[in-house]
Amino acid sequence: MIQQDFIPKQWRIFSGSALKLIAVISMLIDHVGAFLIDQRIVLLHIGEYTLTLYRLMRDLGRFAFPIFCFLLIEGFLHTHHRTRYGGNLLLLALISEIPYNLVHTGTLFYPVQNVFFTLFWGYLGLCAIDFFREKPPFMLLSLIGMAIVSIPLNADYDIYGFAFILLLYALREQKILRIFSALLLHNFRFAMIAFLPISLYNGKRGFIREPVLKYLFYLIYPLHILIIYLIRLHLVGFAGNR
Repeated sequence: MIQQDFIPKQWRIFSGSALKLIAVISMLIDHVGAFLIDQRIVLLHIGEYTLTLYRLMRDLGRFAFPIFCFLLIEGFLHTHHRTRYGGNLLLLALISEIPYNLVHTGTLFYPVQNVFFTLFWGYLGLCAIDFFREKPPFMLLSLIGMAIVSIPLNADYDIYGFAFILLLYALREQKILRIFSALLLHNFRFAMIAFLPISLYNGKRGFIREPVLKYLFYLIYPLHILIIYLIRLHLVGFAGNR
């Protein structure tokens, strides 16, 4: 039997709040790189290998999704108000859709939905697992149905994001094996690195306790995308006037 608690207790220094902060920083790096950085800026060139600033920032951004999914599962396991928790996810997904569409197309339409729809759909999958815990055939059918629906839903990370959340939940006690759930994700090598801070989680809530801080954390997602859109709009307009 593999020892699952392979990280000594004294090394587990990250609270849930610290993990949220790491995920937010990674997300910001990713989105700034995706929408504001010139892909031609070269940081390193050795032989045939070229590292651009754009590629570095996008790779560092791969840490965010696994951490957000881990925190989603922690929230599912510990919340006393699952309906409210899921409702908040859906509300945030709907609010975020406007800036998400604007930053991608400059219009209110974009065929891909933002990542909070992925998190919300994954949360419903966790609820289905819990609801049909004593009826495995119904659980399997419901999850297959949700997986099928996730394809036309076309949310960020697609069906693979939904499957990742379910697999991460199934392997939540297998702290070594769960690392390989990242194989479902794009650029999985960097996604796997996200399990290092996750493994240092100490089970504590941390400094984000008050409702104001909690909801501010949620609002960071649509707000930062809106700011990036406005900056991009200004830069494009500035370039057009030169």
